[in-house]
Amino acid sequence: MLVKDKVCIIAGAASLRSIGYATAEMFVEHGAKVVVTDLGMDEQVLEKIKTSIEGSLQRSIVIHGVHCDISKREECDALVEKVLALHGTVDCLVNSAGIVQSQPILEISEKDLDLMFAINLKGAFFLCQSVLKVFVEKRSGSIVNVASLAAQRGGGLVGGSHYAASKGGMLSMTKSIAREFGALGIRANAICPAMIQTPMLDGLSEDRLRGIIDAIPLKRTGTTREMAGACLFLASELSGFVTGATIDVNGGTHIH
Repeated sequence: MLVKDKVCIIAGAASLRSIGYATAEMFVEHGAKVVVTDLGMDEQVLEKIKTSIEGSLQRSIVIHGVHCDISKREECDALVEKVLALHGTVDCLVNSAGIVQSQPILEISEKDLDLMFAINLKGAFFLCQSVLKVFVEKRSGSIVNVASLAAQRGGGLVGGSHYAASKGGMLSMTKSIAREFGALGIRANAICPAMIQTPMLDGLSEDRLRGIIDAIPLKRTGTTREMAGACLFLASELSGFVTGATIDVNGGTHIH
């Protein structure tokens, strides 16, 4: 078990089709003490997550859920306090919470821009700040930020320029954390997925999706479990000498 008894916060896990949910399932499978968080998290959503994971693993599990609006610093701090009350520590943060919009740049309103940055960048920043306070004290910890291929190529597949910019900021933030806190044994890495089978693909027409798949060297979309595997690698000691890295999970869409 690669993360046995590690306390892991996974943000953005309310949907059973999300990268966050798949990561929660895989982390539980590998022995982690998982706390899932989401703006839509409540007892009903948590029970749905628990039931689904138990069905997949064919055993009873313990998993906790916390409602959190990550765009608010005080709620991120409160989230970490609740996890400390439950488990006494935090070992890993997987930040897969995010939103996407696809407007052309001249049609992006100030409201749209503010929302995109509040969730995808400010929210990620606040979550990292909150767990880093714990990591600095214990002189260890791992952060995995889920960015996007859009950050590397300038949008163009699913998200618009404001989405790409928010995820680009996440990449820079991840590298900054890795550089600033590496001497304390704290690691921070990012993952750039593309064309993963999540609700973000729902708005694409069949013709548009087929055209994109034809341009992917592996000739298919990716699964959330494949994304979860990358998160597990970066959270575990298998990647003990990896920090400040950006891992591509895109089927070869962007080879650079």
